[in-house]
Amino acid sequence: MIKKRIKDLSILFVVCSAIVLAAGCVGADTDNTEVASDSGSKEVVLISTPYDTELASGNVIKQVLDANGYNVELKIVDVGLAFQGLASGSGDFFVGAWLPTCHGQYYDKYKDDIVFVGENMVGTRCGLVVPEYVDINSIEELKDHSEEFDSTIVGIEPGAGIMKDTETVNEEYGLDYEISTGSEVAMCTALKSAIDKKEPIVVTGWSPHWKFVTWDLKYLDDPKNIYGGIEHISTFTRTGFKEDYPELYEFLERYHWESSDMESIMLEVNDGKDVEAAASEWIKNNPDLVNEWLGK
Repeated sequence: MIKKRIKDLSILFVVCSAIVLAAGCVGADTDNTEVASDSGSKEVVLISTPYDTELASGNVIKQVLDANGYNVELKIVDVGLAFQGLASGSGDFFVGAWLPTCHGQYYDKYKDDIVFVGENMVGTRCGLVVPEYVDINSIEELKDHSEEFDSTIVGIEPGAGIMKDTETVNEEYGLDYEISTGSEVAMCTALKSAIDKKEPIVVTGWSPHWKFVTWDLKYLDDPKNIYGGIEHISTFTRTGFKEDYPELYEFLERYHWESSDMESIMLEVNDGKDVEAAASEWIKNNPDLVNEWLGK
């Protein structure tokens, strides 16, 4: 049954929101022209979340900046703590804000205490996802097919923005489903297990993500538009960051990439490559875009 399988898998993976990663620069292109000198310390804190998407972007930015005179501390925390960290000044910048809907509640809470820099990726999406072979196409249909899905939506960490929206979906559509909590890893493992057996399963999903490249999946239509439509990922800094690091702020203004870039790193990681090594390889294969970020 889905419930038992998710419960067992979720126990295997717990993300501590206070973990700090200080990953070193692995194979970054040290021949790039250095970012112009900022005033004060070159040590900065990049806040990230524990998802494949943000681990990809976080490691790419860390390696590029480390190779150009900075010492970037990569701090991995829950989404709510990422916004809180910027607002309190315990972190310097965050490139993983999914807006306007997915992380909208956190943005609304802290928007007066953080600084919007710009959108770094457009065309993202969140919602409920099922394998293509599942014979329903709308969230509304889940109510009449609860037995097939064991009345369970397979979720991720409870603090994720998509989990809050899924709770709203459960209420607004009158589903009366259990929303299982766990981790991204547990969710993907459950999804793979169901697909291997061609069983029905519904999970919280977002794109870009490697699972859409690996399997034939589809979003369920959301007539009430609770998950929102096409979204974007934005960059924010703490108050005063631009004055302390004007050149680095300009780097963040130039920072942008496509969903295919992020997915290529995530696929490498899913295939067993270390995320630092996958980020390093992407940097080496995309010198023009990296140089654009650096203002060359």
